[in-house]
Amino acid sequence: MAAIHDPLFLGLDLSTQGLKGVLINEDSAVVHESAVNFDRDLPSYRTTNGAIRGPGGQVTSPVKMWLEAMDLLMHRMKQAGVEFDRIAAVSGDGQQHGSVYWSQDAEHALASLDATAPLTQLSPGAFSLPDAPIWQDSSTTRECRELEEAVGGPQALADLTGSRAYERFTGTQIKKIRRTDPEAYAATSRISLVSSWLPSLFLGKIAPIECSDASGMNLMDIITCKWDEALLLACGGPELAAKLGPEPVLGGTVLGNIASYWTERWGFNPECIVAPFTGDNPATVVSLSTPGDAILSLGTSTTLLLSIPPADTAPVRFTTSHLLSYPTTPDAHIAMLCYKNGALARDHIRDTYADGDWSKYNALVQQTPAGNDGKLGFYFPLPEIIPPNVQGEFFFAFDAAQPSTGAIARIDALPLTAHPRAILESQLLSIKSRIAAILPPSAPPLQRLIVTGGGSANAVIRQIAADIFGMHVFVADGGQQGAAAGGAVLAKFAWWRAMQGGRGTYEEMVAGQPERMREVAKPEKHELTALYESFVEPYRRCEDEVVRLCANFGSA
Repeated sequence: MAAIHDPLFLGLDLSTQGLKGVLINEDSAVVHESAVNFDRDLPSYRTTNGAIRGPGGQVTSPVKMWLEAMDLLMHRMKQAGVEFDRIAAVSGDGQQHGSVYWSQDAEHALASLDATAPLTQLSPGAFSLPDAPIWQDSSTTRECRELEEAVGGPQALADLTGSRAYERFTGTQIKKIRRTDPEAYAATSRISLVSSWLPSLFLGKIAPIECSDASGMNLMDIITCKWDEALLLACGGPELAAKLGPEPVLGGTVLGNIASYWTERWGFNPECIVAPFTGDNPATVVSLSTPGDAILSLGTSTTLLLSIPPADTAPVRFTTSHLLSYPTTPDAHIAMLCYKNGALARDHIRDTYADGDWSKYNALVQQTPAGNDGKLGFYFPLPEIIPPNVQGEFFFAFDAAQPSTGAIARIDALPLTAHPRAILESQLLSIKSRIAAILPPSAPPLQRLIVTGGGSANAVIRQIAADIFGMHVFVADGGQQGAAAGGAVLAKFAWWRAMQGGRGTYEEMVAGQPERMREVAKPEKHELTALYESFVEPYRRCEDEVVRLCANFGSA
């Protein structure tokens, strides 16, 4: 492999709401960022927050929109002066659980792309379905119950795959398409995750699925990192194995060199290698995490991520959290809590009670006492993941002086000025109430909280997180693009291993690498953290009541 002078590494992040590109240098410093927002930059697709909502909980995104976004991103990078011939490797991430369905003509279409035309030339012919089901979809409840029954129940599925059955997971999405649209399923030659669809464009052929993102499908054995035959049969029949392609691959693998389309159209170096892309959450861990850190992603969803190093015994799995394979390190894992009602719910409260103005929102938070005088608000505009399938708004009051033993009461409403603080406290208390359960006994004590995503730019949100978790809060220097930067690091890892003759570990590559973290908040008072600690028990009782109400009476 010929050396590229002063190489750069490209990380791409295809999230719910946009496509981002980040370039890093050999020191892993970010040297360029570009982005495309789907709603704003590509309005003809009529998406809302990057998605299209259909009946019965269906949520999809147009695949053609993603293709057009890639063309636009490349154009913006070129206009900004990016030297594509210096890019030595490409990797990245995609929103987890989303799936793309290739037609029988897909391989030929990818291999014969016309460099004088944009990527949208692939649509519609290369796809058996024009729209991709994404992680917000909640239309597969029937398939979830059927899958769990097929393997002996929710815990058995969690023990095998790292997660119980969730509506957004790819296995049940495939199962539903096979049931409701058998013609499209039969016409599908291959199924990609969003993360494996992206490198397919760069390779000019369909890429394998990466192991960490594959662990969010309910189709892979979390210990062996191989497809499980019984799960494949339950979700897609005997033909699913061929549609998924080879066994999942580890990050840092060289999939091949970039296709001629990219060298001819944009000037990429023919020596540029393409590495596996992973999910957005694993990419964020790669970008930001060190042992003892917790990562709080405050994006469209709210997500907590914890790294679990390799151990002699199999990690414990739980039905309310997820266990993912680690993208670069065999036998290591990532524990994850994921909430569907993240930024979208916070934005709704901002729009409703603060005139859409973050400054007004923050002022309302700061003028409301910590703990809201013993009042809690739950906000689930979308059917939630944790706790599962709750939807609506619920309000409770309890005695703040005796939070552990006092009674809780459901109330009709909160004071109008209390909602901005209430949603932050309820979202973060939900996480706080679950951290101990997902930390394995061998895990090091949590030292600091790394925040990322759009909400990490808000100083008031960062301070409340510091007070609730009792931890110092850090952000990455150089912006909020943790996932895209993690993708760039994965590109660098594949290149570095190739330069080492295919040897070397991720830990060896990052050893001695400068850390680029900046402290942005710390707990203001011990009394505040103690107050929030005392609120965990009443929070749990209120949440249990929300679950009971939704189960008995439907969504409020």
